[in-house]
Amino acid sequence: MYVVLGGTGKTGSVIASSLLLKGERVRVVGRDASRLERVVRKGAEAFTANVSDAAALTKAFTGARAAYLMLPPNLTSQDYRADQERESDAIAKAAKDSSLRYAVHLSSFGAQAPEGTGPIAGLHSSEQKLNAIAGLNVLHVRAGYFMENNLSAIGMIQGMGIFGHALLPDLKHPMIATRDIGDYVAQRILKLDFSGKQMRELLGERDISMNEATGVIARGIGKPDLRYVQFPYEQVQQVLAQMGIPPKTASQFIEMYKAINEGVVAAREPRSPENTTPISFEKFVQDVFAPAYHGKAATA
Repeated sequence: MYVVLGGTGKTGSVIASSLLLKGERVRVVGRDASRLERVVRKGAEAFTANVSDAAALTKAFTGARAAYLMLPPNLTSQDYRADQERESDAIAKAAKDSSLRYAVHLSSFGAQAPEGTGPIAGLHSSEQKLNAIAGLNVLHVRAGYFMENNLSAIGMIQGMGIFGHALLPDLKHPMIATRDIGDYVAQRILKLDFSGKQMRELLGERDISMNEATGVIARGIGKPDLRYVQFPYEQVQQVLAQMGIPPKTASQFIEMYKAINEGVVAAREPRSPENTTPISFEKFVQDVFAPAYHGKAATA
């Protein structure tokens, strides 16, 4: 039996579905029982728990062959980093107390840096806690920048006709579709072909700049004049506040954007067949971004 944290999320749902299609028993863990229902209909066992509840997670992990571990995003958090520490403490304690033997842990490119990287520093900390558990074989998947992060720009594109962000326009960085992360994790969790404490960067189909990404989006949604604008950090922080993100959490994300721009958050591995995944940004825009854009436009 396999345990999947964030079983209804972008990566967890792909992993759970892949394992179920292979005929495996899957226990999906999530905060909302009603959201777990759609995975349960595919044959999964639901386990309702908060990832900061070590006792509940210990029960969830007990008897598992392997688990997918991740810190679920919560942009309404008053202090994202503090919540990350509570969650990674609970996950590590549960992994130890349940004698979990194998885990794949979702981390991020740039997680080698212990501080100064906003939420990515929380993943560095989570890696360290799991590495300290004797007897746990863990693979840390340091994934690139999620392509899905760009979906938050749909409202701005529709309302202002531009794509604005804090990231430098011409800086190329690894950008990955979350489906590729889920597919990769599902393969590794079935094979369990890792031991000790290991790390693998997962870098998407290629490195891509925000200017290039905007050009692909422009063609994909039929707005050839769409352009990318780099906003000052202060302006981005104001936009995050308007989105309902609390000030401290917004500041932590600004720290992450600065760290990407300054090269602190960057891939360390040379690109190779092992860390390159198939879905291109063009394919993502065609299959995910453009339908989301036109769907929202149709209902606006």
